[in-house]
Amino acid sequence: MTDPTGELTFDGRAVPFRDGQTVGAALMAAGISSWRSTRGRGEPRGLFCGIGVCFDCLITVDDRRAQRACLTDACDGQVVHSDDPARPLPTGDAA
Repeated sequence: MTDPTGELTFDGRAVPFRDGQTVGAALMAAGISSWRSTRGRGEPRGLFCGIGVCFDCLITVDDRRAQRACLTDACDGQVVHSDDPARPLPTGDAA
């Protein structure tokens, strides 16, 4: 394996990645295979299709909710959080 080219944080944990990896690939390479749970049963989810067809790998990246980890390029300094399906998505309405 080549040396990491950058580092992101996932739920406060440092995760190294190589140039060209997605966030999903970096998480899997770091041994993290689940980063959200289903809304109904709370079952763990992570990569499923790995090509952007499903939505099992949703994460929050730099405060942007519902991003697909398999399609999001890993970038140095990114802040990634597991997604909470019970938390409502922002509507864009200013209070």
